Amino acid sequence: MSSPWLMVLASLLFATMGVCVKLASAHYATGEIVFYRGLVGLVMMAAVARWQRGSLRTAVPAMHFWRSLSGVTALCLWFYAIGNLPLATAMTLNYMSSVWMALFLVGGAIMLGGQRVDGRLIATILAGFAGVALILRPTIEQDQLWHGLIGLLSGMVSATAYLQVTALGRAGEPEYRIVFTSRSAGWRPAR
Repeated sequence: MSSPWLMVLASLLFATMGVCVKLASAHYATGEIVFYRGLVGLVMMAAVARWQRGSLRTAVPAMHFWRSLSGVTALCLWFYAIGNLPLATAMTLNYMSSVWMALFLVGGAIMLGGQRVDGRLIATILAGFAGVALILRPTIEQDQLWHGLIGLLSGMVSATAYLQVTALGRAGEPEYRIVFTSRSAGWRPAR
């Protein structure tokens, strides 16, 4: 299957997962849904690693621990938001992770005093936040503000997990090992 079709399939599967989480959240706790989702992924990724004759042993366990911790936290927050907000709102808040990643990278560059940051880049990041605020304003009710904050936080923590996945790739970790530990932690791989 070609890459574009795999991307379409992945999007369909993530949307289906969101609907299933929304339906399951009426009957099960967030932690239980995260556990079962992670368990299925763990078994599948262990089989893939075995099929590729790879080892699950890592030289950087601390990096995997911190990525797994942030991934599980992000997933729990996201599933909580899905269960308590309209599905589209929860998905939008979580998919803000790319805006958060850009903010983290630009903020890090400014704090470390590395390269000069172009003002247009900062304006673009702020426009991303403003765009999401404009989209969400009509759909978040007063009694949903807490749940909206949790959804926003899920996107922010997801961004840290994505940055950690990138760092693991740079450290030479094979993809199946990164995905295995993310599945064993109950989190999804970076989009």
